[in-house]
Amino acid sequence: MSLIENSTLAIVGAGSVGTATAYAAMIRGSARHVRLYDIDAARVEAEVLDLAHGSQFTGSSDIDGGADLRHVEGADVVVITAGAKQHPGQTRLDLAGTNVEILRSMLPKLLERAPDAVYLLVTNPCDVLTVAAQQITGLPSSRVFSSGTVLDTARLRWKLAQRAGVAQSSVHAHIVGEHGDTEFPLWSAASIGVTPLLDWERDGQRVFDAAELETLSDEVRNAAYQVIAGKGATNYAIGLSAARIVEAVLGDEHAILPVSSVLEGFLDISGVALSIPSVVSASGVRPVTTTPFSAEETEALRDSARALAKVQASLRI
Repeated sequence: MSLIENSTLAIVGAGSVGTATAYAAMIRGSARHVRLYDIDAARVEAEVLDLAHGSQFTGSSDIDGGADLRHVEGADVVVITAGAKQHPGQTRLDLAGTNVEILRSMLPKLLERAPDAVYLLVTNPCDVLTVAAQQITGLPSSRVFSSGTVLDTARLRWKLAQRAGVAQSSVHAHIVGEHGDTEFPLWSAASIGVTPLLDWERDGQRVFDAAELETLSDEVRNAAYQVIAGKGATNYAIGLSAARIVEAVLGDEHAILPVSSVLEGFLDISGVALSIPSVVSASGVRPVTTTPFSAEETEALRDSARALAKVQASLRI
């Protein structure tokens, strides 16, 4: 599967996240063909037209789409952004019931059109929806997963890089667990370059201590709520994150990203989808089960699992 020459990315949902994903994919050259689908014909046709007008300046990607499912036909990757929007003061888990029902209606039709695709869910609550999507489609967990904490991890690395005075690419730290209120950083394995995070110095002084790291963790956990309160939605950063995951699939990169897939036995956790560092390639995702967790982090991951399992039970997933 070629990243540029013959790859097709289908994006379901022409709202703020779907269009941001399409725009990011075009700008980055994530796929040769970008297709945007939505049941709102006027909206999706207008968005496609707007993107097409700028396609001369985006390199090799082209854009098409509309309200007909033929636009999903034969896609290599299907990114699902459709669903009810998270409102100010509303948690991601509050959205679960509505968006699970949307998946029940939508996924069989998508699977009929793109039976060989890798399915990436961006709609929230993405962990609960990943479990539902796997059950609805019957696909292996490697081929139906969500963006998980890829964006949360990027937020964390941005903050750490600012404080440490280094490039974000030199910060090695991950947010894991639920994409939501029980997520947490893997501080035990975090480093800048090869220097453990707590040992990093700037101008001869230690930069981080446990109290500051806890503050940074809280800021990352609540970052989406801050953006939603100010502008009504998060879209640019998640669109870029989704495009990056798509590239890892289409390019068969075997890149390690903290996406969320259904776990089966990792740290005795099964039947829920959680983000841990995972290998992302053309065949989908494979969690890195050798990822080290401290005893405290192991318990935090199990807390995430229990929170999600309770929601799933209430929805009979």
